Amino acid sequence: MQLVGTGDIDTVIVAFTDMQGRLVGKRVAGRFFVDEVAAHGAECCSYLVAVDVDLNTVPGYAMSSWETGYGDMVMTPDLATLRLVPWLSGTALVIADLSWADGSPVAVSPRAILRRQLDRLAQRDLIADVATELEFIVFDQSYRAAWATGYRDLTPASDYNIDYAIMASSRMEPLLRDIRLGMQGAGLRVEAIKGECNNGQQEIGFRYDEALVTCDNHAIYKNGAKEIADQHGKSLTFMAKYDEREGNSCHIHLSLRGADDSATFADGSGGMSATFRSFVAGLLATVRELTLFFAPNINSYKRFADGSFAPTAVAWGMDNRTCALRVVGHGRSIRVECRVPGGDVNQYLAVAALIAGGLYGIDRDLELGEPYAGNAYDAQDVERLPTTLGEAAALFGDSVLTREAFGDDVVAHYLNNARVELKAFNAAVTDWERIRGFERL
Repeated sequence: MQLVGTGDIDTVIVAFTDMQGRLVGKRVAGRFFVDEVAAHGAECCSYLVAVDVDLNTVPGYAMSSWETGYGDMVMTPDLATLRLVPWLSGTALVIADLSWADGSPVAVSPRAILRRQLDRLAQRDLIADVATELEFIVFDQSYRAAWATGYRDLTPASDYNIDYAIMASSRMEPLLRDIRLGMQGAGLRVEAIKGECNNGQQEIGFRYDEALVTCDNHAIYKNGAKEIADQHGKSLTFMAKYDEREGNSCHIHLSLRGADDSATFADGSGGMSATFRSFVAGLLATVRELTLFFAPNINSYKRFADGSFAPTAVAWGMDNRTCALRVVGHGRSIRVECRVPGGDVNQYLAVAALIAGGLYGIDRDLELGEPYAGNAYDAQDVERLPTTLGEAAALFGDSVLTREAFGDDVVAHYLNNARVELKAFNAAVTDWERIRGFERL
């Protein structure tokens, strides 16, 4: 507020994460934010959580349609999230919660869905600590140049596998350094960066925090990294599977602790507590029906390929990267890593799903079997993750857990989103079809 008074901040972005995981909202004048928006919020159209990826209005949503008149929602700033945006001059950003005019929450908004699961944890005196690990691929072309070519013939920022490679990654360092410093200036705690397997692929790691803080930071980082790349005349993508090589993952690490800061997931000898074992057992029992929240797009399922470091088997292991669930750390740091989500995931929904699945196991005292040892891609005795968006949507819609944990309105809303995507994809004619069929069929 003081920076507005001195003129150092003239613009405040009031934003929230939509169904597709994007920051949307509006820029308001700094003085107007201080005088009005900080206390009373700002309005936006209800269709912002009821559109497709192109921001087109689509049918099937109870909360927003021509019949409802596409009325407003209220964006109420969560002032605990207010921070500077170093890569934009004179700009601050704040994350908002969504409500209706009567003050009731917009239950289908991703942040509200996560809050509901965090409330369930709080009722048990539990707190979730989370870290998300996002991978992305950098290209030498700008976003507008990439768009103009239909995203064809783009030049990755490296020519070969650069997993942990220093020299080849250094070519990207001007961009990567600006991303790291920008995020640090925005209040995120950067830990490290490394090259990944695909051409031009990188991962920046951030320190864990409470679940809501991590998910808010994830949204700011993902949006900011794209904006900073654009300023460098480059582009980067978080899509789950850009090409036939390794995809972009978003591994999610989660641990629970007590409200008294006790290490809920650790036993007295530094191993897995009974609570942790039941939590992981719950994830194993529910991950297939919750996959829609881990893999929300058509493209998400192309990442699930054997031998690709993306999981296919519903299995858990101790430090085993072939499993969907990997247990790592010891003592207070012991945690589960869910390897199912890709870089296209909506982090609020994925973390909410992890909590819902884990609580399913805790509430039922589920027993955890032995960890899978060896190559889970070759496992013959375990279930497999869904292989298509349609399969995942059917499992999500038929699940008793999803309705109990999230509510019928949330289930219906996100099933409609899946139907919209499937309808659009099934109507599209792809380059693959033209290459195979133009002359030879």
